[in-house]
Amino acid sequence: MASLSFTQIRTNHSNNSVAEFARARPRTTWARPTRVGFKVFASEVQAEPDLSVTVNGLRMPNPFVIGSGPPGTNYTVMKRAFEEGWGAVIAKTVSLDASKVINVTPRYARLRAGVNGSVNGSAKAKGQIIGWENIELISDRSLDIMLNEFKQLKEEYPDRILIASIMEEYNKAAWEELIDRVEQTGVDALEINFSCPHGMPERKMGAAVGQDCALLEEVCGWVNAKATVPVWAKMTPNITDITQPARVALRSGCEGIAAINTIMSVMGINLDTLRPEPCVEGYSTPGGYSSKAVHPIALAKVMSIAKMMKSEFGDKDFSLSGIGGVETGGDAAEFILLGANTVQVCTGVMMHGYGLVKQLSAELKDFMKAHNFSSIEDFRGVSLQYFTTHMDLVRRQQEAIQQRKAVRKGLQSDKDWTGDGFVKETESMVSN
Repeated sequence: MASLSFTQIRTNHSNNSVAEFARARPRTTWARPTRVGFKVFASEVQAEPDLSVTVNGLRMPNPFVIGSGPPGTNYTVMKRAFEEGWGAVIAKTVSLDASKVINVTPRYARLRAGVNGSVNGSAKAKGQIIGWENIELISDRSLDIMLNEFKQLKEEYPDRILIASIMEEYNKAAWEELIDRVEQTGVDALEINFSCPHGMPERKMGAAVGQDCALLEEVCGWVNAKATVPVWAKMTPNITDITQPARVALRSGCEGIAAINTIMSVMGINLDTLRPEPCVEGYSTPGGYSSKAVHPIALAKVMSIAKMMKSEFGDKDFSLSGIGGVETGGDAAEFILLGANTVQVCTGVMMHGYGLVKQLSAELKDFMKAHNFSSIEDFRGVSLQYFTTHMDLVRRQQEAIQQRKAVRKGLQSDKDWTGDGFVKETESMVSN
């Protein structure tokens, strides 16, 4: 698939009505914009910022994407997302045999500011929710039902972007069958779940693949040899260097990277019962951590991936989708400043509802107006240039200190005095 032009990719879906919205891939640019720092005067008439983006040939009204999970679990909720104005929807992950997927309840636990992770539903649990753990598995609904709903959504919303998240066992034939059946519904792209941190690792699914670059390369090869729509590889943060699997995925034919999935965690121990949370019949299992607390970690991972993509694939049209703790337009702006084309939201929707996209859009536009940015591309990746090594930071600070000392000390030698600048030269050496 990597050798095909995007026009070829989209042509393979002549029955997909969203094809009319496909465009040839624009070349990714990382150049620093020239508009940074310009002031906007009240007397000027400022055009409304344009939030629309084109990613791997897919046109979206804004960069906000429903992340794979409960907010994309069935036709009803995905329809609601489109109606509220989300730029795209990624459905909850599907596999061939949903009968193997058995969820438990409760499967969520929350962390509130000021208390430990075992306090919930009590008088103490009044702080802001900053962390969220889930032990939920992929979709437990029949694949046939999910496929029918994908098809219905594309028939009703032909101009909106629907992305299927898929995951399978370590079996080439199974991956090929799943891809073929999903693509027949008319979905616009595939997100490959190489990152779910819990559930079914013994079947070599999810993070079990994303943490093994050799396995990842092989599965990506199967996927990209079969797929005829853009493929995003969703990365696990539960790895030492996230750029390694991201690099493998891109070299193996994926058009984009999505990062990060949830972080392996234990929410807390109930100090009265001594049992872990979320507690199921007295027991628990480590799960995926999300929400506001993971945002700084997600930013660091996305920054690392973006720098790698810029240095190693700068002339290619690969995309990056940022995920992790997005609840405000400012959160989203940070991901875009680090090079993300789109920003995914999952836990934020579970906490605040589908209408959150309106707040996100308004706040992102306010940010853009403050900096006189007219489009997402105006500021995408701008902040990457300000990241460097610790050794370089030391060098920069030492140079700055020397410059400040030079200013503070004034003239370095009696030979530097001049007649014309005598008063200023004297002032340069006064301490008060």
